[in-house]
Amino acid sequence: MKLIYLVLDGVADKPEDGPTSLELANKPFLDKVASLSRCGLMYTVGKGIAPESDAAVMSILGYDPHKEYTGRGPVEAVGAGLELREGYEVAFRANFATIDPKTRKILDRRCGRNLSSEEAHELAKAVDGLELGVYDGYARVVATVGHRAVVIIGSKTHRVSDNVSNTDPAYEKHGYVSIAKSSFEPYVAEAKPLDGTEEARIMATLVNKFTEKIIQILKDHPINQERIKNGKMPANVILLRDSGGRLPRLEEINKKFGLRFGAVAEMPVEIGIARILKMDMESVPPPTEDKAVDYKIRLEATMKLLERNDVVYVHLKGPDEPGHDGDVKRKVESIELIDRYYVGPLLEQISGKEIALLVTADHATPYTRKSHTDDPVPVVLMLPRNKQDGLKRLTEKECSRGSLGVFQHGYELLPRILEMIKSP
Repeated sequence: MKLIYLVLDGVADKPEDGPTSLELANKPFLDKVASLSRCGLMYTVGKGIAPESDAAVMSILGYDPHKEYTGRGPVEAVGAGLELREGYEVAFRANFATIDPKTRKILDRRCGRNLSSEEAHELAKAVDGLELGVYDGYARVVATVGHRAVVIIGSKTHRVSDNVSNTDPAYEKHGYVSIAKSSFEPYVAEAKPLDGTEEARIMATLVNKFTEKIIQILKDHPINQERIKNGKMPANVILLRDSGGRLPRLEEINKKFGLRFGAVAEMPVEIGIARILKMDMESVPPPTEDKAVDYKIRLEATMKLLERNDVVYVHLKGPDEPGHDGDVKRKVESIELIDRYYVGPLLEQISGKEIALLVTADHATPYTRKSHTDDPVPVVLMLPRNKQDGLKRLTEKECSRGSLGVFQHGYELLPRILEMIKSP
């Protein structure tokens, strides 16, 4: 029996805040899956931890991020096709953002979420290869999708450490796991060394020099002048977080579980994780506004991978962004589009076949909180000939009544699911 492992990014909400997006959505196919499944809930990293997607995805793929992880920066760098000089370079996940250049107050962490990838690539070119003027420092900047980017800061001659704080005040480093803060001062943060080493002090200095220089360069860039003229927010700073100086040295997922794994991934962080774990991949273009086409492409990639693999991991970004924006209507619509254009056709294609379907999320992004939270996410497992819980809908409250119970850590999920598939 094969397994499709479908992850709906940020789909869960906080039930105590009111109706959740899953409760409001008209999603007959996801509800059908739940009605034919055993269900439960899962803390994707652990209770009390509001994780970023990187640590959460590592966890739900069976790896403890507290033990085996080295930060999102290196993972995103791999996803963007970059390499790191260990000991002399540190990679960061980055956001183009909008600030008041005089006060450095952050007006929008994502430039109004309408920075095109083309605009971002032009802005990145203007600061890529930047000489920082101290410690033989330099910066490499690569735009990825929309406002997202990867920044590598290094020194030609001095060793550096990744143990420095974020300049993005919305996230706080806890070791190599970055946690979304429930509240923060909306100003570009000064990078600080997190230990007493000379290497960490040098890196903090280089990061702060980078921030100073890019504010000056981006302020008058033609792309930003045009955006201002058109009533849009300028992308006049790059916020850095999740520093890491080397790739995680993880056991390949095929060896870990003794099965062949494939992945359909849309964003650099998931692409990076798939590459690090040596998963088979089918390339898909970044998401567009045409979800009918997007999900058709992703379904075709899923079925191609299923032909040559035992498990296919499918990560769909849809619900996360409107959750961050506090836009419940758009979050509900994103769920309905996945249901209509991906889940419905998928059920047709796997009907009557020896294929199990696991549906969950990498974290909750409640529209009421506009950020990731530590709330548990639904888990549903549709397994041919297996007993069913008889639940009617895929929602947080319904799944809390399921027979799978509550997984306290995401890395406990996949081993148990694979065992159930072996012995239904």
